[in-house]
Amino acid sequence: MLRLIPDDTKIPFMRWRSVTFSISVCLLVLTVLAWGAMGINYGIDFTGGNLIEVRHKGGPADLSELRKVIGGLELGEAQVQGFGQGDDVMIRLPEQPGGDAAQQVALNKVKDKLGDAYEIRRTEVVGPSVSADLRRDGAIAVVVSLGLVLIYLWFRFEWQFAIGAVLTTAHDIVLTMGVIIIFQLQFDLQSLAAVLTIVGYSLNDTVVVYDRIRESLRKYKKMPLPELIDLSINQTLSRTICTALTTFMAVLALFVFGGEALRGFNFTMLVGILIGTYSSIVVSAPMLIFLKLRTGGSPEGVAKSDAAAAAKARP
Repeated sequence: MLRLIPDDTKIPFMRWRSVTFSISVCLLVLTVLAWGAMGINYGIDFTGGNLIEVRHKGGPADLSELRKVIGGLELGEAQVQGFGQGDDVMIRLPEQPGGDAAQQVALNKVKDKLGDAYEIRRTEVVGPSVSADLRRDGAIAVVVSLGLVLIYLWFRFEWQFAIGAVLTTAHDIVLTMGVIIIFQLQFDLQSLAAVLTIVGYSLNDTVVVYDRIRESLRKYKKMPLPELIDLSINQTLSRTICTALTTFMAVLALFVFGGEALRGFNFTMLVGILIGTYSSIVVSAPMLIFLKLRTGGSPEGVAKSDAAAAAKARP
């Protein structure tokens, strides 16, 4: 069988927990500062604008050429995405300054530029009130998901595990948003969907590590908590790395070959996978130490506990 990580690793992750926590805190502060200085580059879904659905009459549409054509109209950062069949195209225009009259002028420019080669199938205006509702609903979706996670883990584990999992998931969301903000990538409904997906992915990784820690707590009752956490992380390290690598490769293939329509979603997922893997190893587990999950233990206690466990395992 393929072994990317040996089964008997003994990496002392907890020895460096102060360093990794400091790195995470610095990145979180950098994200907050970037948010305040640069703001979020909201897409049309959250700022309002025009949506035009067209169909190319001559077969599959050339999206690259169409982006150049629409971009030459100087109507702002327009989005051109294929969907459905190869001849179906969705064009999104940002909200134009000047009210409803300016929106209609922008629509007419696009229609005139497309000419007879494209059939206009649908036009829609996303107003400021609708975009504000989408922003609010998106924020509510993230908060509710974290709240449900907290309740679930509180019943399944001790309260320290629940708090640690929620804080780790929030850490992953904030850092992912930090990358989007710093690079001024558009944040739209696709990016929001990716963030919600990252919540599930990060939580899954964290729960796997926490479950092993809980098993170790029952097995090694006198082992010092840092040593116990190191043991649990090393035992799940191969699974964590293999899961992250296979997921990353699948999303990377979609990012490279999936086209412009999925690029925002896939990029956000790639960033989230890396951050989620990092946090599940060096953020979520050591957080249990700061939350004082358990103290005590000694080298003698570790030896006795190991001996007792070995005796139970003998037939």
